[in-house]
Order: sequence, then C-alpha cells, then structure tokens
Amino acid sequence: MMFNRPRPLEATSRVWRLDEAQPESGADGPLVLLRAVIALGFRHKVSLVACTIAGLAFAGLYAHSLPPTFTSTATLLLEPRQSAASGQEFSLQQGFDLNRADSELQTIRSERLLSSVFESLGLMDSAELSADQPGLIDRMLSTISTAVAPSRAGVAKSARDPVSEEAMLVNDAERAAFLNFAKRLNARRVGQSFVIEVDYSSSDPSLPARVANAVVSGYIFQAIAFKEQMARAGTEALQGRLDSLSGQMEAARLAMHEGSLPAIPTPDADARVIGAALTPLGPSAPRKTLITALGGVLGLLGGFGLVAVRLALDRKVRDARELSRDSGIACLGAIPVAPDANGVPWNVGARHLGFVRAIHDLRTSVEIACTSLRSDTSIAVAVVSWSQGAGVTMISTSLAQLISRSGRHVTLFQNPPASDGPVEVEAYASPSASLADAAFGGLPIEEISFGKVEGMVVLPIHSRDTNANLFIDFRNPRVQRILEAARAKGDVILDLPPLQASMDALALSAYADAVIVVAQAGETTIEEVIEAVQMLRRAGANVVGTVLNKARR
Repeated sequence: MMFNRPRPLEATSRVWRLDEAQPESGADGPLVLLRAVIALGFRHKVSLVACTIAGLAFAGLYAHSLPPTFTSTATLLLEPRQSAASGQEFSLQQGFDLNRADSELQTIRSERLLSSVFESLGLMDSAELSADQPGLIDRMLSTISTAVAPSRAGVAKSARDPVSEEAMLVNDAERAAFLNFAKRLNARRVGQSFVIEVDYSSSDPSLPARVANAVVSGYIFQAIAFKEQMARAGTEALQGRLDSLSGQMEAARLAMHEGSLPAIPTPDADARVIGAALTPLGPSAPRKTLITALGGVLGLLGGFGLVAVRLALDRKVRDARELSRDSGIACLGAIPVAPDANGVPWNVGARHLGFVRAIHDLRTSVEIACTSLRSDTSIAVAVVSWSQGAGVTMISTSLAQLISRSGRHVTLFQNPPASDGPVEVEAYASPSASLADAAFGGLPIEEISFGKVEGMVVLPIHSRDTNANLFIDFRNPRVQRILEAARAKGDVILDLPPLQASMDALALSAYADAVIVVAQAGETTIEEVIEAVQMLRRAGANVVGTVLNKARR
C-alpha cells in the first residue's frame, strides 16, 4: 500500500535555520528596478539635489553668456512662366519637375551667387565674420614647428615679397569671412514642394533680413540675366522684350545691393517671392530655457553617475540588507543611533523607543538563532567587531540588561576601554578584578571578585596590569573553567575586544555558543566584516550572524 511507504525526511523545524540557504526572491522587472532607483535617489538625495542645482546654475550661466542670435527667413516659390514677344509665344521651360527644383536650390547655394551677395552688401569688413583667432594648441604647434626648423622658416620668410605677403593675408581674411558667411546662411526646400526657404543668422538684428532678401534678389537677377542673354542672342527677340528683361534685371541687381526685394514685378524669373524676410523681433538663439533645463537633466544624470561611482568605490556598510547580501551571512538586527543612551533605560521615552525595540528584536533573533544550541541551563553569546568604536560594549551591555530584567541570571565579561560607546565600563566592575587576573593568578572561582550592577554580574576581560594581559593565554583551561562556572549560574555575554587590535577575541570566541559580528554603519567596510567572519570561523567560533549599529532609518 502507498500509505506504508516511507516519505523523504523534511526539515520540520518551525525556527528559521541560519545554516540553510534561503531561496532567492524571484521578484524582478522594471518595477523592481524603478523602486531601487527611487530608493537610491532618496538615500542620496543631498548629492543628487546638489548636482542638479549645479547643473542648472552652470547651464543658466552658459546660456546667458552666449550672444543673442537673430534669424530671418525669405520664402521663394519656384513657378515656370511663359513669356511672349511680338505676338509669338515661346517657352524657355516646358516642365518643372522635382529634379529641377533641386537644381535651382543648388543654384541658390552656389558660391557664385553667395559671393555676389557677400560683395554687394560689403560684408568682408564685418567683425562677426572675421577669421577666428588660433587656439592654444595651434599656437603651440606653430611655435614648435618654428623652433624645430628655424633656418628653413627664416629662408622662406626672407624669400617672400612683403607686398605679396600682405595681399595673401588680405585674401585669407576675406576667404575666412566668406566661409563664415556661408555657414550662417541656409537654403532648404519645404518637403517635396517648390517652396524654398532662405534664412540667415546674425548677432545684428537688422542684417539677417537684408542678407536673406539679397540672396533671393540675386537668384532672381541671375535667372532674368540668363533670359536676357538668350533674348539678345535670339533673332526673333524684339526691342520691347529686351527692354522688359533689362528693367527686371536692373531692379533685381539694385535690390541685391540694397538687401531688399525687386521694386517691380519679375515674371521672367520663374520664381515668385511669397514671403519677404523681415527684421526679427527677438533673438532666435540661444534658447536659454531649454539649455537651462537640459543642464538640470544632465546635472541629475551626472549626480546618479557620481552616486554610482561612489557606491562602486565605497565599500562601507550602509544598511542591513546590503550587509546580509554582501557578507553572505544573516543580519540579526539594525540598531539605530541613540546619542544619550547608557544601555537600556528603565523608563523608555519616545527618543529611546526605537533603540530599545531594536535591542529587543536583536535579543529575540539571537534566541531564535541559538534555539538548537541552548541547553537546559544557559548559553554563551560573544559580541565582537573588527575595529574599535563599533558599539560592541553598548550592544553587549544592553543585551545583558534585557536578559537580567527578564528574570534570568547573566554574567557579562566586558572589554575595559571606555571609548567603545557611551557606557562607562569602570562603573560596572571592581578595579582589582578581571578575567586575566583570575586566570593569570590561578584564583578559584569562589575568590574572584565580580562586580554587580542592576542585577548583572560583571567582570572585565583584561587587567589593569599590563604584564597580566601580555602573559595570559585565554586558551588556558583556567579561563575555560571560569566561563563554565559562570554558565552554570546562567547566561554569559562576552564583550570581546576588536579583532584588529587583539587576537584575544579569537581565543575567547571559541568558548561561546554563538558569535555576533558588529558593523558600524558608514564606517565598517564589507571586506572587514568578511575578514572578521573568516578569522572567527578559522578559530573554531560559531558565527551566527551580524548586527548593524548606528543605522539610519
């Protein structure tokens, strides 16, 4: 029968076992990433706000430092027309397709037309079109090249004619001014239509309209001049037709020189002006609001990048989740900052409520972690850190106080230095007694003078005598007998010295049923926690978890 078949053994313990690998959460996706980014931004809100404000400030200063740019646009419609002379109609163009429109656009962009406009308006002396000064790198390269070949440069310079050299400089300046002029002018088709827009940008509010209109007039002038030449060459051309073309050509030429549009109709230009360039009412660039907003966005992104780099380089522990994830060992609790707490007060106020709750939760976590270790009598718990100042004495004393106030007997072996937290260690122990003195002197357990404070039995670990601390071996059986005698009376809390300063913590941790590693938020690195755990386990200690002290909530 199936009912008699034995089933595989299962873990039936109702207590969470710390030595079992817990299944990872399958939560993933954009929502998890969004929550992580929001949490990261909230945690580093000061840095992000500072970077965003800096980006806005720099972008605003940059936008206001840029000179205003005015842009004006003239609109031209290409349309073929038929012309008649002496009762005979002839057409220079029978069709006007899209390819021809592109050809006319290239005519407007041609150097011939642009140079005519450039010379007509007298822009070669414009300050904003002058050649740019050589940059620092160009000047350095020029200096180096001159220093490397001074003789060749001197011979070449002496061979030049001063008059020709001056003319060459003038020509170079005019050429550079014309290239800057061509860069500021833009001619484009509107979609696939026969409409061409010609615009020009300048820091002078009155110049863009003149240049745009002059380019349109120059195009009209060239178109009419071509027809005028064709009419003169044709044998059937009449004087009236020539006069009409000459009048239109003269009007277009004058308009190009004045930076305006022809004063008379120009039906033979195969183009009609549908929008004259007007003097702009305001600058079209720079767009200060857009630049400032973009600066703020870039500042925010830069802030996130700065936070990411800082997180990648900063390995200090920040919260309990990171401590548990990076160390690979469970975090049993996070203790908040309690600036004026001397352990657990009898009357818990609002300012110490979070601290006392965290100590209570830590005690519960330790009890759960040590469920399988606790005998019928007691347990021994050791608390240790990597460096001084992590708050080991505070946590050990608070745990001992909670155990004592619950009605159980507890013995606290303390680390004497009073700098580890606000707890005054000297008030808890007799000045003449310590674990090192008892073991070094071979005192029986009955002759050891324990201190007693608030129901706790307290004994310092190290002695005031330096020799006793130097010569004592905490792996001595006398130390083990003292600790076993203390365990026979109740629970034992070991406030161990930091691992970085003394190896005595490794020797004493082997006597504890459970060892807790304390990390201070923002000070202890994850590498220090991992190193402490590995050292303790190599010494035979049973590390059951970690505790994050001075955690921000």
